[in-house]
Amino acid sequence: MITLNDYLYSGNTVLKILLQYSADLKEEAIESHSPIDLAHSNFLIQIIELLEHTDFLTSQSQRIKEFYLYMTQKYPFLAFTFKGRIKSLIRAEEKFNGYILEYIYDYHKKNGCYPSEAEIKNNLNFFRDLIAYRIVISLPICHVTDEESMEEQEMKYLYEIANVMPEFLEVRGFTPELSGFYADADSTLTENVRAYYRDYVKTPRPSGYRSLHITFYDNLARCYTEVQLRTKDMDDYAEIGEANHFGYEKSQEEHRSKRDIIPVGECKIFDEAYERLVLLQELDLAGIKVNMFKALNNQLINDGCGLFRGRQILPFEHLSRFQNDLIG
Repeated sequence: MITLNDYLYSGNTVLKILLQYSADLKEEAIESHSPIDLAHSNFLIQIIELLEHTDFLTSQSQRIKEFYLYMTQKYPFLAFTFKGRIKSLIRAEEKFNGYILEYIYDYHKKNGCYPSEAEIKNNLNFFRDLIAYRIVISLPICHVTDEESMEEQEMKYLYEIANVMPEFLEVRGFTPELSGFYADADSTLTENVRAYYRDYVKTPRPSGYRSLHITFYDNLARCYTEVQLRTKDMDDYAEIGEANHFGYEKSQEEHRSKRDIIPVGECKIFDEAYERLVLLQELDLAGIKVNMFKALNNQLINDGCGLFRGRQILPFEHLSRFQNDLIG
């Protein structure tokens, strides 16, 4: 069985690793008649396309930037950042194999048997966040009176921004996708946009993670992209707080529990996905030899190639224009 780990110690670039790994997976898939390995290879080709052909990102980022400029005029008193990234190779590989484990486990739990390869393959067509943008807002304390709650004021602006963004981007070539996420009728999201959002602000994840997520199909670039909206406190909690550590530990625990239920040898596809996932989770990043990547340990990392943290594509920052004046 081929794993991503086999390619991380040669000193190659991320793109070279992707090309070799996807080609070898395809060759192995043809030899073993494995539709899952072939789907895996094609998934990696999607990432290769993003890294090799970036012209479309110029157009996409420019249209996203128009919403940033709209916010600078509409909310000059807010501080906020726009960030964009292409999902890292390691995270994408983890997610692909994690989807396989989750689908097989849920299918077995419901039906008492294992899904066919065709059914598993069909479930691997739901990646919508290889490209993602994040909007993080912060209200300077000088704009909050003693009678007001900072959190309530920031939440008000967060939902205002969320309510206008789908229509704003739709006229610029983006089509919002239905989320399938149930929202209460009393949601702060307006009725015409509610069905597009996954509202993890009102309904946080078990880790305490909070954010608004929406997926768009970019009709000009012909690809999907996800946009996340958060306050600074939500972003801190997700990136450097308990949600970051809790989420990692919880995902490992969930994968181990699925392994306990499905014995080794009963489902080859599950076994291979689990092994690939465990190998990635046990990586000593300091031992990796990938061009433009350096780690002293698993916390101190300089990722200049998007191997572990993702490749940045859109950094914009807006500082409040009224840091010392209350808004009248």
